[in-house]
Amino acid sequence: MRWITCLVLMAIGLGFGALPAPKPILVLTGAKIFPVSAPPIEKGTLIIREGKIEAIGSAASVPIPEGARVIHLEGKVIIPGLVDTHSHIGIYPSPMVPAHADGNEMTGPVQSALRALDAVWPDDPRIRMARAGGVTTANIMPGSGNVMGGQTIYVKLRGHTVEEMLILKNGVSGGMKMANGENPKRSYGSRNQAPATRMAITALQRKQFLRAQQYLQKWEAYRKKRKKDPSAQPPARDLDLEPVVEILQGKRIVHFHTHRADDIMTAMRLAEEFGFKLVLQHVTEGYKVAGEIARRHIPCSIILVDAPGGKLEALHLRFENALLLYKAGVKVALHTDDFINDSRFFLREGALAVRAGVSESEALKMLTLNPAEMLGLEDRIGSLEPSKDADLVVLSGPPFSVYTHVLQTYIEGEKVFDRSNPIDLRYATGGFAVRERYPTLEEKP
Repeated sequence: MRWITCLVLMAIGLGFGALPAPKPILVLTGAKIFPVSAPPIEKGTLIIREGKIEAIGSAASVPIPEGARVIHLEGKVIIPGLVDTHSHIGIYPSPMVPAHADGNEMTGPVQSALRALDAVWPDDPRIRMARAGGVTTANIMPGSGNVMGGQTIYVKLRGHTVEEMLILKNGVSGGMKMANGENPKRSYGSRNQAPATRMAITALQRKQFLRAQQYLQKWEAYRKKRKKDPSAQPPARDLDLEPVVEILQGKRIVHFHTHRADDIMTAMRLAEEFGFKLVLQHVTEGYKVAGEIARRHIPCSIILVDAPGGKLEALHLRFENALLLYKAGVKVALHTDDFINDSRFFLREGALAVRAGVSESEALKMLTLNPAEMLGLEDRIGSLEPSKDADLVVLSGPPFSVYTHVLQTYIEGEKVFDRSNPIDLRYATGGFAVRERYPTLEEKP
């Protein structure tokens, strides 16, 4: 036994069994802080311990812990990390070549078994570009070519594996992508396959929910029977129906791609019929039925583009969409749909909403706390409050000024972007393609 004891002592001496050293306390002070859930703080102080926000307030009211690492940010601005409720980074990586096209499985219109988890490429340059834009959390989802396109994934934009990126480590780790309108019609109608009409799109969706209800009933009957008969055999697993059952149980949120007002009403009608949680995505003509959306308390995640075109169903896009939905009482978030809008310029979408009449405070909320709530993650992200994750962005000036740059991005207290780093600067100003212009620079592992 003596040799075992020696091995244990050696392992401890070499650090194999030692606990990781605690992270140093980080203090950011002197900046104007926008908590989002509270009024702005002039010359504020924010204390980060072990990846969480420990304290936040005015510099005069928050004492700096002894031994903390202090960063002075006078003249700068701090906002929460941006939350993108609709992104395709990692699943439609750059460069956009056929080898990277993993966002749409076009072999059949109903693809509920598919998981974005199995296709996200953590080395996608667009992830680093998103961090350069202040994005810290994203809902990465399959494309909109199917009536039910697959399971989305909620991630932090950090790590070398998708497991490191996951926000929910156990159980359900995302929502379900669904779509109606032109995209599913165009994808299959052109092949003389269903769906070729809006009627067929919704019929296929309803059939899938009905199958899931029956599948759930089988499992409930089995569990009931097993209490009396331990030898009872369970139903055969169905990977297509399991995630749809999670939708019916309220564990998985449906993110529904929809543009035209009539399609928006169809999506809400489907949600009412089957009782599932719904986030309307894009919602281009949402302002036409804003009262109906508000009455049902359904949140909307919209995209603002300043060069619309290409789709007839998006013809009536208006910059005022966010304002009119908000005035009607709808919870509104903004999203990039990256690669449609480049994540580096996500703050600019907030500026477009401001230009259309949304207040600056509400526009910032549309990029942070509102989308966090739509993903069910508001207990961890979306605002700067004690006990929440230390996901934040340091800006050179006001959030919606055209002259403002993202200087630094932090995820759980770890810096993941620094504009003063020449390597990071490439992703902020030119994207991954400029990498070859700096052949002498080496990236850190």
